[in-house]
Amino acid sequence: MTDVVRSFVRLAKDLGGTPDELGDRLNRLAEQTTDRSFPLLEMGAAIYADYQRALRYRGAVDFDDLIRLALRALELDPELLERLRYQWPFILEDEAQDSSRLQEEILRMLCGPDGNWVRVGDPNQAIYETFTTANPQFLRDFLQEDGVLARELPNSGRSTPSIIRLANYLIDWTQAEHPVEAVRNALTPPHIEPAPPGDPQPNPPDNPSRVRIIAQKFGPGEELRAVADSLARWLPEHPDETVAVLVPRNQRGFELVGELKKRGVEYVELLRSTRETREAAGALGNILRYLADPSSPKKLATVYKVWRRKDREDEEARKRLEWVAKELGKCRRVEDLVWPRVERDWLQDLEPPDDFPDIHEQLLEFRALVRRWQEATLLPVDQLILTLAQDLFDDLADLAVAHKLAGVLRRMSESHPDWRLPELVEELTVVAKNERRFLGLSADDMGFDPERHKGKVVVATLHKAKGLEWDRVHLMSVNSYNFPSGLSYDRFIAEKWFVRDGLNLEAEALAQLKSVLSEGPSGAYEYEPRDVTRKARLEYVAERLRLLYVGITRAKKELIITWNTGRRGDLQPAVPFIALQTFWEKGAYDAAD
Repeated sequence: MTDVVRSFVRLAKDLGGTPDELGDRLNRLAEQTTDRSFPLLEMGAAIYADYQRALRYRGAVDFDDLIRLALRALELDPELLERLRYQWPFILEDEAQDSSRLQEEILRMLCGPDGNWVRVGDPNQAIYETFTTANPQFLRDFLQEDGVLARELPNSGRSTPSIIRLANYLIDWTQAEHPVEAVRNALTPPHIEPAPPGDPQPNPPDNPSRVRIIAQKFGPGEELRAVADSLARWLPEHPDETVAVLVPRNQRGFELVGELKKRGVEYVELLRSTRETREAAGALGNILRYLADPSSPKKLATVYKVWRRKDREDEEARKRLEWVAKELGKCRRVEDLVWPRVERDWLQDLEPPDDFPDIHEQLLEFRALVRRWQEATLLPVDQLILTLAQDLFDDLADLAVAHKLAGVLRRMSESHPDWRLPELVEELTVVAKNERRFLGLSADDMGFDPERHKGKVVVATLHKAKGLEWDRVHLMSVNSYNFPSGLSYDRFIAEKWFVRDGLNLEAEALAQLKSVLSEGPSGAYEYEPRDVTRKARLEYVAERLRLLYVGITRAKKELIITWNTGRRGDLQPAVPFIALQTFWEKGAYDAAD
């Protein structure tokens, strides 16, 4: 439900609806429709009101407030608006297909009726509708306005002619042959055209054999191993070239990073957080979780495994690790191990196997460490984190992560003085599970340049790859789940199987919100369930087509596309994957020769 509420609040602000206004509209709606209830609307409105109240209490605003209040400032202060118009007589807007309604209104006001507004955008690369209130329709509508002069910029020197032909075919196939007619406008002309002769940025030399759409049926693990093996073979022969693996979701990227690490392949993560960050946060979180519940033998066993985590890399040491952790998990009274009395020392009764002779010495060291950590719980949370980190980590990157996490938890503790260790642990869990982007530990957060990572594999989501380019690109997991086509057998990631009638709760909540905020004081409330879910599915299908198009056009010289059958083994290759693979198998790339 977190995603539903986040989208609800964001859209409410984009539509200009305050919590009070939304509450008034809901009260009128309840009077008009006494035979119906609107639990999604009521839940969203209540959380929205609480959220805004919490922001006001802290004197804070969120990103959507910054946009909303900027527009409000321009509306309320004509002198400010005139000064800004004088300061910026020309406005150039890049990535215009990703602008929201409020962002467009701000730029329209700044330009004024006689201003110069240049909008540069490609609706075929609109891939953020799922995460923001952006919509490429705003740009399409703008292009149809009187007085707007449209200019096409079709030439691109990024990719080989073969890769360009493949991207153009995806446009043509979508427009003419997509099995669901309602999404055939997801991709539109113009086609990409190679750079003209004499252009200072010419296309790379063409080599159709370097475009491979692999029809082989991979299981998820098989696909990971096949891609990792291919990269391990390719990298030594191409140390001066760039390469990326683009995945639909962060989790798939994490799994590939694990395979690359096994092979000793150097990699760079362009995901929501790095592997090192997740592991450091996970280690600290597990220890804090135990310190919040020090009588739990299971959590103590986890702490031991965190402390001895390097033992997992050696088979013999791993056996000892698992044996000790199992015994610790059976310790009924944890204090008999950590703070024993003479007559009740759990360690004295422990009988390790003969081939684990040093267990007692190791556990005595562990006991001293746990005591030290328990005593450190009297410290502020940031100092506690740093104390744990000094005992756990010797790598500078891990220590840097711990320092950053300590600062984050200190601010959380200051903002929530009623929070204790369990609540703060949850914040670490969010980072460790990669549910929140953790910024500030890399220069790449300020701008990523693939050229700085030649000879290394960049692992990125397709969304993160937008605007970037590599010599060789792998597109992974192009199956019917990650790239559905709106067919009867498709499953959608935003929809839960247990929801009544298979409704998309986020889409239903947003449609209800739009209806209740857009109707007049005495207007009709128009909302039809199921139609909303179907429309949301089609919009998602269209966005995934554009996402595939973006992925293809990231490749300069070489492109490899694969698919897998999913965890349950029942997924099929995505319909556009089949279309592209059929097109390529027929030798269509020779048609222009």
